[in-house]
Amino acid sequence: MNQQEFLVYTDGGCKGNPGPGGWAYVMHYGDRYREAWGGELYTTNNRMELIAVIKALSFLKSRIENASSSVSEESLEAPSWTRAKINIFTDSMYVKNGITEWLIEWKKRGWKTSAKKPVKNLELWQELDSLCCELKPHFEWIEGHSGNIDNERCDRLVHLAIEDVLCQK
Repeated sequence: MNQQEFLVYTDGGCKGNPGPGGWAYVMHYGDRYREAWGGELYTTNNRMELIAVIKALSFLKSRIENASSSVSEESLEAPSWTRAKINIFTDSMYVKNGITEWLIEWKKRGWKTSAKKPVKNLELWQELDSLCCELKPHFEWIEGHSGNIDNERCDRLVHLAIEDVLCQK
């Protein structure tokens, strides 16, 4: 039996850096599809890239917790999708390298960089670290603007989020 996996594409960006920004994710599980996006009036590209991943993983965590807590005594087991592998695709080397390489060393140094400076976006990295410890997603870098349909969709949603933020100003 071929177990299905969550495929999650994320993106973030700004108009100016810092400036108005947006984040987005596109998620697939079999034939199920979800997309979400949002923005902030004054932020950075890196913050938006991190928030996109955090929002996607937070959504999955809440759904998994809800499904697990509503398991009946007869079945004694949560649905199989609650144990499905989670694959995160990001076009941000900052996110990919941060979570797969830098984070371990930052934590060893008390959340300091190799230059002994405080890690930027600390609260976001700590939140992402917590989610990753719990959900154990796999991260993969993909080249942005290279024709991947879901990455391109995320990029369009980021631009829509930025427009929304600017219209609310």
